[in-house]
Formats: sequence, structure tokens, C-alpha cells
Amino acid sequence: MPGDVTPQFLHITPMADRPPLTDHDLGPLLRAAPAIWALLLAMLIGALFAVAGKPGARAGERPATTLPAVDAQAAAARLAGALRFQTLSLQDRPDASAAAFLELHAYLQRSFPLVHAQLERERVGGYSLLYTWRGTDQRAPAVLLMAHQDVVPVSPGTEARWTHPPFAGTLADGFVWGRGAWDDKGRLLAQLEAVEALLREGFRPSRTIHLAFGHDEEVGGTRGAKSIAALLRSRGVTLSYALDEGLVVTEGIIAGAPKPVALIGVAEKGNVTLRLRASAAAGHSSMPPRRSAIGNLSRAVAALEAKPMPARLRGVAHEMFTALAPHMGWPRRLMLSNLWLFAPLVERSLEQSPATNAVVRTTTAVTIVRGGDKENTLPGTAEAIVNFRLLPGDRVRDVLDHVRRVVAADGVEVELLSPGQPPSAISTLDSDGYRAIARSVQDVFGDVVVAPGLVVGGTDSKHLGELTDKVYRFSPVRVRPEDTSRIHGSDERLSVANYAEMIQFYQRLLHRTASGRPGHGSAGD
Repeated sequence: MPGDVTPQFLHITPMADRPPLTDHDLGPLLRAAPAIWALLLAMLIGALFAVAGKPGARAGERPATTLPAVDAQAAAARLAGALRFQTLSLQDRPDASAAAFLELHAYLQRSFPLVHAQLERERVGGYSLLYTWRGTDQRAPAVLLMAHQDVVPVSPGTEARWTHPPFAGTLADGFVWGRGAWDDKGRLLAQLEAVEALLREGFRPSRTIHLAFGHDEEVGGTRGAKSIAALLRSRGVTLSYALDEGLVVTEGIIAGAPKPVALIGVAEKGNVTLRLRASAAAGHSSMPPRRSAIGNLSRAVAALEAKPMPARLRGVAHEMFTALAPHMGWPRRLMLSNLWLFAPLVERSLEQSPATNAVVRTTTAVTIVRGGDKENTLPGTAEAIVNFRLLPGDRVRDVLDHVRRVVAADGVEVELLSPGQPPSAISTLDSDGYRAIARSVQDVFGDVVVAPGLVVGGTDSKHLGELTDKVYRFSPVRVRPEDTSRIHGSDERLSVANYAEMIQFYQRLLHRTASGRPGHGSAGD
């Protein structure tokens, strides 16, 4: 460019032409340093608050949606009837509840006549059920809704803690009481109620809808859901998305959230179990060695609990707190909006609670300890079974390496009990399926915050990895703090009002996903 148009305060003098700096020259700069730092600090604080001040999406401002009418009492009575079948899944006795499963199948056939007249039904892997509702457009990717028929047993000795007998299927005080009300017959029957109602109004889906109801989810799903996934894959089925059980609509559970939060699971943790075995000289308890087998094992277990795998506020956890940040109260809003700065502090806070700790790290749980069988005899070996739930990004090999490093000083052998289940892939938020689920949640539950989340347990959807990469895990169940102990515990129950919402949720989701009408045929409308 002709001439020198550099502003005077940006003009650069060549180094060779500059005289050396003196104390006199540095004096003004040093005197100005506190003011400069104060200005920079003020700018940083302003930037932090500017980010935190960005408004979040306001679900309550969405146009009011007319929801389908539901005969809640009649639907609740049908659910109560299904809870009376003791469809227990037992790890080593796959056919122990065969009669109960077959009786449940017959009950479903009587209760939902249109479903069984117009949808195809197959029994897969023994007692699992696969329903197929053919769409008008066979080229469109299908949708898979999942639930499971089986329930966990009632812990011996806890029967008296139930307000109503666990398998009585009791309707009382506005609730359906019984094992499976929440996990997972409530969702299973809600899906069938929704489809029955849509058939009654003459609805025909544009895309094929599959309903997959496994029978052994509580013991891994290897006979049920895994067989269904293999069958669909062998038929060349492609899926727009799949929706299984998972996270819920929380009320008063997430600290700092002023409104209910609906968490949609976009991934689930992996699972691996190790055996630790310590050895020492066996003998009489009157002459114990300096280090016993039980002592060595105890030190190893204590070391593992004291040195867990590192916490990482990344991936799904980062996405979840970023989505929640605009809706939180201060100062949580400031911190969660600026995780680039506050992540270490947030991690330390999350580590203090078992529920939030599980979201940010691979967890360590010592579940079984064996050693010794006589009070005056030192055992030659002692062992512990340790279960790890793997954070997405961690591998079974990483767990093995970590454990061996931690227990090496105690001379403890580490054995892998099974190949383990790696963490699932993380499903994208940028999909028609996720948007359809989120909008259907807002249609039914109103002014709620919707955010992605991590499922810390296991579901049948872990078997879908080769079928689709868009797997979501959400149960349209309202959960308050006092409800958390009910899952797999005593007094499992589901409110009649919430059950009606569950049915409406699946109706809205299917309408939004596959109505086939102009403006309604896309999962993302």
C-alpha cells in the first residue's frame, strides 16, 4: 500500500533501531500494571456473565398441544392385571417363568384386540415378542420402540415392606402398585395402549413401526433383545431411530433446576466384572503370618476404592450440563455456562454424590467378598468380585490396566470374569428421532427442560449397535426424590395420572414420527 497508514499506537520500530529500556522507561508501565490487570479481570468476569446470561429455550412458550383423550382408569386396570403375572427372569433358569410369560402373552392378546388383529406378532428367543406394524412407505426407515416383560424378584425378607403385595396388581390411592409398574410393564402396556388407540381412530403409519418386548432384560437380554436385533438385521431392516427405557422426567432431583428436567439417554455405560484373588500360607489362627490372604485382599480392595479411575467432565456429561446451564439458578448457571474454566471445580462437586459421580467416571463397586470358613483357620486364598461401569471413552483394557497398577503392591491376581460389555456409542442430538422425542416430551409434560443424559445402568438397547447408531433411552415417568428407592425396591408404583401421560407421549411420538399426513410425516416436525 502507498505510504504508512499504520496508526501511531500500532507502529512498530525495528529492534535494531530501538534504544535499550531503562528504569525510567518501565516506570509508567509498572505503575499501570494493577489497572491493566483489573481491566482484564473485569473483562473476563463480564465475558463469563455474558455467556451465563444467554437465555435458554423456554418449553412453556411452545404452542399449546391438544392431547388425545385417555380413559386413565380403564388403562390403569389393564396395567394392574399385567402386574399379576410373575414374569421373573433368573440368570441360570431361563425357563423358570415360562408359564407366567405365556399367560401374559394371552392376557395382552385379550386386552389389545386391534393390535393383535392388525399387527404381525412373532415370538423370538423363547418368550420375547416382536410386533410389526407395516407402514405405507416400505422404503422409509422403520422405528423401533422397546420395552421388556420381565421383572426382578422381590428380595427375600422385604415382603412386609410393601404397602400392597408386590404381585397383587393393586389400584389404590391414585396409583398402580406392584413389581413392574415402573420397570418395565408400565412402558410396555403404554405402547400397546397408544397403538390400540391409533388403530381405533384409523391411523396408518407412513413408516413401519416395530415393537420389541424382551423377556430377559434384567439378566442381560442375550436371549430376547439380542435375538430380536439379529432377526431384524437378517431381514435388512433399517431404522430411523430406536427408543428404549432409560432416563426419566425428574422433579426436584437435579439441584439448582427450578423446573422439571427430562433427560433423554443418548448413551449407556459399559460393564465389566473382575475377580481379585490373594494368596498366603494357610494355617492355624494361633500363629498368623505377618500378611494373610484376607489382609492382602483387604488392602487391595481399599486401594481400589481410594484410587478410582479419573473423573472426566466430557462427552455426554458435558453436553448435559451445557444444556442445563441456561435454566439453572446462580451461581450454578455461571459455572456450568463456563465449563472451560470451572470444569475441575464442577467435577469435584459431582464426585461427592454417588448419582452424579457415576456420570463423570468409570465406577468401582466391590460386590462379593469370599475368604475363610472357620474361625480358627487361616484361609490360603481370599477373593473379591468387583464390578465396573465404564464411561464412554474408557475400554475394558483400560480398567484391567488400572486395577493391576493399583493392586500390584499387594500381590493380588486380577482375572477377567467375562469379555465385558463396552460402553455404547453416543447417539447424535442432531437427528429427527431425538427431536421427535424431545418435542413429544414437551407436548405432554409442558414446561420442562429437555437435555441429553448418560444411562449408568444397562438396557436391552445395548444389543442394537449393528442395527442403528441412533438409539435413545427415555421413560416418560415422573420421578421425585422419594421415588428413587422404589426401582428394584419395595412399593414400586406408578400414578394413574402419569400412566395416562405415558400413553399420550407414545401417541404423540408415533403421530410425529409416522403420520403420513402433509406436514406431519417427518420425525422432526
